[in-house]
Amino acid sequence: MEPIQIAEKLKEKFPEEVVSISEFREQVSVVVKKHRLLDICRFLHDDPECNMDYLRDLTAVDYPMRKGQPRFEVVYHLYSIKLRHMLRLKAFVPEDDCFIDSVTPIWIGADWHERECFDMFGITFNGHPDLRRILMPEDWQGHPLRKDYPLKGPGPKEEWKGLKEVFEKAKEFKEFQWEK
Repeated sequence: MEPIQIAEKLKEKFPEEVVSISEFREQVSVVVKKHRLLDICRFLHDDPECNMDYLRDLTAVDYPMRKGQPRFEVVYHLYSIKLRHMLRLKAFVPEDDCFIDSVTPIWIGADWHERECFDMFGITFNGHPDLRRILMPEDWQGHPLRKDYPLKGPGPKEEWKGLKEVFEKAKEFKEFQWEK
């Protein structure tokens, strides 16, 4: 089954949830509403013709200036190892309702990706088994991949309180460095 056929089958099965289907350079993208994302993903995983058994990637995109549409898109790259086809699934997430269901019950590999998305964009994944920061310190303020995040970080006035501790540890461990 070709990806465009999978997208059409998805539209048939979930006519109210599929917002659009597009194809560019032989890659098919399906935009869906977030409310039944878990049902849609389960269908793509369980249907023998789709058999999307591998979540290759999950990320988000921030469109802070986009008018008339939600600010964030959560993007899922799905692949069938057995059938060798791929589909890109996108779900809009508005800034004022920054939640979406976790897909970890379907693809356990989503665990790390959803934590990264939460950490970098501030998108909360409902039902995630351990949603906490993964790249930034636990007490870090803000989400660095949001486009309105300051390029130089929070700034000297709001310096991360753990920075002093990091410098002290670096001095402490300096004796263990390789000699040049």
